[in-house]
Amino acid sequence: MSTENDHQVPGRAPLDQAGLRAGLIRPGGLWRDITVVASTGSTNTDLAAQAAESAPEGTVLVAEEQRQGRGRMGRRWVSPPRSALMVSVLLRPAEVAPARRGWVPLLAGVAAATAVGRAAGVPATLKWPNDLLVGDRKLAGILAEQSGDAIVAGIGLNVSATRDELPEATAGALPATSLWLEHATTLDRGVLLTELLGEFEYWYQAWRRAGPPGDAETSGLRRAYLDLSATVGRDVRVERPAGQVTAGRAIGLGPDGQLIVEGPGGREAVSAGDVRHLR
Repeated sequence: MSTENDHQVPGRAPLDQAGLRAGLIRPGGLWRDITVVASTGSTNTDLAAQAAESAPEGTVLVAEEQRQGRGRMGRRWVSPPRSALMVSVLLRPAEVAPARRGWVPLLAGVAAATAVGRAAGVPATLKWPNDLLVGDRKLAGILAEQSGDAIVAGIGLNVSATRDELPEATAGALPATSLWLEHATTLDRGVLLTELLGEFEYWYQAWRRAGPPGDAETSGLRRAYLDLSATVGRDVRVERPAGQVTAGRAIGLGPDGQLIVEGPGGREAVSAGDVRHLR
């Protein structure tokens, strides 16, 4: 962990909406519109409402402040204004079979971890299915939600939050960290967002155009995820939404992005759950 003075808050410049649009929206590209708002409850909720009103694929919503951000399992994701990247993207992968769409949060994780490494020099890894880690500290969270025939994928990345500004870890949850605390080479959120959306576009287009569409093997997505995974190869305990518990060694990923766990009773494919890495 950094020994920086937690009260020495880094500069927090506003995002440049016009610059982001000029740099990322182009003919034939994925991104159609990028909007930056000063404050909102949840970018995922807002973008889901736009999806219901036929907003096109490639719509991006970014908030300088998010007051009611949501993570998996009902957890909140809140941070001081301009201290994080709070971004949601609207996808309509009509050519991809519904079962294969479970790869979307994993794809977002690959994009985010790669972007953080390239732009900020921070070696992040992925905790299945939706967290970015630095060591055993949580740097970012991902939440992908179905909205009619669309998917809204949200990413919350701690950028300049000091230790005092980050939430205290609750029982069973990982402690949080930020790029500031991990000695990132840049805290420029415009640079980070540009890299993130560029990586997301690359992997999303490769995945949806694979043969067959949504195939993680032929698109290279499976290999990229495994290379960044902090979960596969470790002993884990998975608490399932319905209350079941699966424990054993995480040994791989299934064709639809499931976590394959080998335990005393054999192998099991886990589609959703709260994963704990065991020592």
